Amino acid sequence: MLKHISISNYILIEELELDFSEGFSVITGETGAGKSILLGALSLILGKRADTDVLLDKERKCIIEGVFDMNGLGLEAYFEENDLDFEQDTVLRREINMHGRSRAFINDSPVNLPLLKTLGERLVDIHSQHQTLLLNESGFQMGVLDNYAGNTGLLEKYRTSYVKFRQLRSDLETLLQKEEGMRADEEYLRFQYDEIEAASLRSSEMDDLEGEIKLLSNAEEIKAILYSLSRTLSLDDNNVLDRLRHAMAELRRISDYRDDIGSYRERLDSAIIEMKDIAEGLERLEEGVHYDPKRLEEATDRFDHIQSLLQKHKVMDIAALQQLQKELRERLDGIRSLDEDIDRLRKQTRNAEQETEKLAENLTEMRAKAIPDAEKEITASLTKLGMNEGVLKINLDTVDAFTLSGKDRVTFTFSANRGSSPAAISKIASGGELSRLMLAIKSMITAKSLLPTIILDEIDMGVSGDIAAKVGAMLEGMSLNLQLIVITHLPQISAKAGTHYKVYKKTTGNRTVTRVKCLTDGERIEEIAGMLSDESVSTAAKQTAKELLGK
Repeated sequence: MLKHISISNYILIEELELDFSEGFSVITGETGAGKSILLGALSLILGKRADTDVLLDKERKCIIEGVFDMNGLGLEAYFEENDLDFEQDTVLRREINMHGRSRAFINDSPVNLPLLKTLGERLVDIHSQHQTLLLNESGFQMGVLDNYAGNTGLLEKYRTSYVKFRQLRSDLETLLQKEEGMRADEEYLRFQYDEIEAASLRSSEMDDLEGEIKLLSNAEEIKAILYSLSRTLSLDDNNVLDRLRHAMAELRRISDYRDDIGSYRERLDSAIIEMKDIAEGLERLEEGVHYDPKRLEEATDRFDHIQSLLQKHKVMDIAALQQLQKELRERLDGIRSLDEDIDRLRKQTRNAEQETEKLAENLTEMRAKAIPDAEKEITASLTKLGMNEGVLKINLDTVDAFTLSGKDRVTFTFSANRGSSPAAISKIASGGELSRLMLAIKSMITAKSLLPTIILDEIDMGVSGDIAAKVGAMLEGMSLNLQLIVITHLPQISAKAGTHYKVYKKTTGNRTVTRVKCLTDGERIEEIAGMLSDESVSTAAKQTAKELLGK
């Protein structure tokens, strides 16, 4: 429950320290006194986004702190999960500096706004006049039914499953679109790959073919020259080798006459050996050269084919073609792998859909089961609030597609008078009837809620007289199980509270500020008497106030 709030430099509040008690408390004050300002400050420490222009004094920051009793709320695990220090009296703090920047703290640990908001939603439920208007919205109506049916855990499981299913379905659609594009290219990619694969390329093949083509194209000339040279060197009459041998014999005859002849003999002997080797080599070369028109045609065709592949794929050499072949293989393997991914994702999507469908069916079953009792409770509460003929009907219809809340559509219809068929709330309920209907709904769901504190802002709008007393009695009953803080303008409701706070304005110098005080018994009589009076407080009004307070 909320034990204490302190507000500094927020809109019209200069400094404020306020203690709250258990049970039923009311906040009253003239229109414009600042009740909504107090509520706005409390909303900030519960995680609401801050407006930039909230500083009363632009030269110093705004600080709002709330102290909450955590006894019996079971939030220890939440604090541990978020690495926060758990304190029996937990302090939520919000600071807004001169530049409009905001910081949030839980027990002096800095936290982000979503974390503060998550904790705040477990501590306080604030009902404003705006929320009464939500009675006409399907989402609010669904939330009421789920709250009564105790679907919080089931709904969370469903939403987790639904989000997973939706993501898987999106991923599958993306893969299918990708597959469609790749399928269009697959035939062409395979043709390119098969064409290069069939060529059975070797890295040095172009150089080898080029050399072979040159040899085969000039084979006859090469053979003729080699044959002629081999004859000149060793085969013809008076060939070079015979003449060298003759020269060697002549030198041998005169070698005894000069000492230096020997060196020339050695050199000539070496030349004869080299020339003989050259002659034999040229002869072998000549024998190995064959003019083969068929092989020339084959080599030329092969060279032209590879050259055509190079030009077709705009690459410079065989290595680049082989790299392209590798890339084509990878892309084709990717298509094959994509088929496997699609099959796997189809199975996962189908399983997720079945799980989501089952959870949606469970939600429908729980909602349908809760409707009769919910209708009875709300109708009974309406009777207590003076709407003896009031009837609320909850219609549950199935929709075709999954939504964030399942496959149901919930519609509240209402009838305030006997003989009138229930119709849409927006078409049939007056302001006072809306307030009582919302109070009946709040009374029903707070009985099942684990929230320690409920704040109702003018839920009594359009209510007066005897009905106001009945509203007060219902609020008093609600407060038996929780802390209930009600902002009201009705004396009948104010008198039912255990604690009474008054919001008022005070002008000092050139500045008007909002202040709040907890009223004593005597001050309560004066305040309630003032609420009963048009202008000056009469003795009769004071007497009535005492009677309302049971004094």
